[in-house]
Amino acid sequence: MNASRTKRSRLASAGAAALATMLVLTACSSDNGSDDDNQTAGPVDNSGTGQTVVIGFSGPAADHGWLGAINSAAIETANGFSDVELRVAEGTNDANLQISHVETFINDGVDVIVLLPTDGAALTEAAIKAMNAGIPVINVDREFSSTDAARVTILGDNYGMGVSAGQYICGELGGQSNAVIGEIAGIDSLPLTQDRTRGFNDALSECGLSVSARVAADFTIAGGQAVTEQLLSANPKFDAIWNHDDDQGIGVLAAIDEAGRDEFFMVGGAGSLNAMNAIKAGDTVLVATVIYPSTQAADGIALARLLAQGKSMGDLVSAGVPHRIVLDAPVVTKDNVDEYLPLGFKS
Repeated sequence: MNASRTKRSRLASAGAAALATMLVLTACSSDNGSDDDNQTAGPVDNSGTGQTVVIGFSGPAADHGWLGAINSAAIETANGFSDVELRVAEGTNDANLQISHVETFINDGVDVIVLLPTDGAALTEAAIKAMNAGIPVINVDREFSSTDAARVTILGDNYGMGVSAGQYICGELGGQSNAVIGEIAGIDSLPLTQDRTRGFNDALSECGLSVSARVAADFTIAGGQAVTEQLLSANPKFDAIWNHDDDQGIGVLAAIDEAGRDEFFMVGGAGSLNAMNAIKAGDTVLVATVIYPSTQAADGIALARLLAQGKSMGDLVSAGVPHRIVLDAPVVTKDNVDEYLPLGFKS
């Protein structure tokens, strides 16, 4: 790989991340926080113990490393606050059961609900019901179909993931108009997969590259291995591959190893611990991964506490808690992997 292009790629990604941070902070400063009566403007210290806050948390079943990390980070964050009582509903992939969880939280009169819906559209009405009952809802990762359903929405940047992956590959292969690029997506029917692909295509087009071959898996190890076997069998040469998800990436790497292919480099997605360790070791084709934060629900717990206690978000001058937060999608490489290892989740 060309060292100067790699350096330019890192600088471009850093610049994009800085710009994204500025945009989020600008958006945050525009929220007036008028629905929280006792908030004051200016940076604040939220470390002091306040009134006890009862938070209801519901998310999908932890049948995926990233979802398991979502749940454990939320619980760990709640345990770190002496003034938070967390009530965790059993994880489920049944939208109707999750709706009943929300209704239980409403009947119990919790102060705030943090909800990572198994299906955003299906949970929208239940979330609106909670909001109408005076219980703020914090929507995590999978967005509701109405802005009336949440007081705060915390999202990973799926489009930005694709952009980050594409920019990295451009930094390595830019100028090679005949480069063969592969893409191993997640579940094609999900908007998040569509957004990741769209960002990837947009970034590649900026440097004159495009995807030559694409397959979609199902976010599982077995699915990743099966579609990668098909991809490699149908294409005798690649220069780079982007795999959307590090959990399915275990199967992807297994298929690559079995095929004895190493003529290309691969970029992963999400930021699992095993992916970061592989990047650090440098003994596979995986050279980078794009972070999709598994801390979103943990952020939701922290913000739920602030909402219920009428506090402002620390380090912002504007009063209140933002209505919408989109988290960064940085690229992890061998150069910066030690910085991100503490955030890696187990697949």
